[in-house]
Amino acid sequence: MPFPEPLPMSSKPLSRLLLTGAAGGLGQVLRKSLQSFAKVIRLSDILPLDAAAAHEECVPCDLADKAAVDALVQGVDAIVHMGGVSVERPFEEILEANIKGVFHIYEAARRHGVKRVVFASSNHVIGFHKQGERIDAHCARRPDGYYGLSKSYGEDLSRFYWDRYGIETVCLRIGSSFPEPKDARMLVTWLSYDDLTELIRCALFAPKVGHTIAYGMSDNRDTWWDNAAAAHLGFVPRSSSEPYRAQAESQPRPAAGDPAAVYQGGGFVTRGPFETLPPP
Repeated sequence: MPFPEPLPMSSKPLSRLLLTGAAGGLGQVLRKSLQSFAKVIRLSDILPLDAAAAHEECVPCDLADKAAVDALVQGVDAIVHMGGVSVERPFEEILEANIKGVFHIYEAARRHGVKRVVFASSNHVIGFHKQGERIDAHCARRPDGYYGLSKSYGEDLSRFYWDRYGIETVCLRIGSSFPEPKDARMLVTWLSYDDLTELIRCALFAPKVGHTIAYGMSDNRDTWWDNAAAAHLGFVPRSSSEPYRAQAESQPRPAAGDPAAVYQGGGFVTRGPFETLPPP
């Protein structure tokens, strides 16, 4: 059954869409599922990419290289920014790809007149809220690690570029986007690939988004996140984690009182520190 079409929303494909992080887990999925959104999709990653199809352009790029990112963005109509480190890592690694990288993307968008960005933020921006707590886009940000901090920075940066330069952004606080939920926590945070694609479609083609924060979750039975502030996107999730409940609930759970069982960020709240110096 096709997704309902929110109105008004443009159905005209973009001339050229940039997808960063195209060699990553979600990037590989989106490389296929975003094809109808643009006449040409420019794919980029620091990792090697397979040969491009007729409608694709493959452009290797290190997000920490400002000049390379500037050249990457030239000539595109919109950006889906999935690039960067996607797990908790030492700050020095996060700094290059996630902090310098997102700054370079927005500077290049400003220089080349790109007016719409879809930014892959994360639920780890709010990871230290407790499980079961109902929060919305206006809640306090409580990052659960260096990765979450970098995504919080990206949300602030994108707000600045909207306020000062009029570059619209939809920040997607993506939950857990996998083929199926792996455990009890993901029964709440799961975002199917189909719903991820639909959320990005809405973020690209809704007529006015300004600066919007949207939680990336499917139509799951239980939820911690209120998406009312993103209702203007017209996103209607169609998948649900419910068919996977028995399998997910059969997986081992963290012990009672374990921070991974207390906070929305799950295991991210306990990863690190990543020592590079001997203890004092």
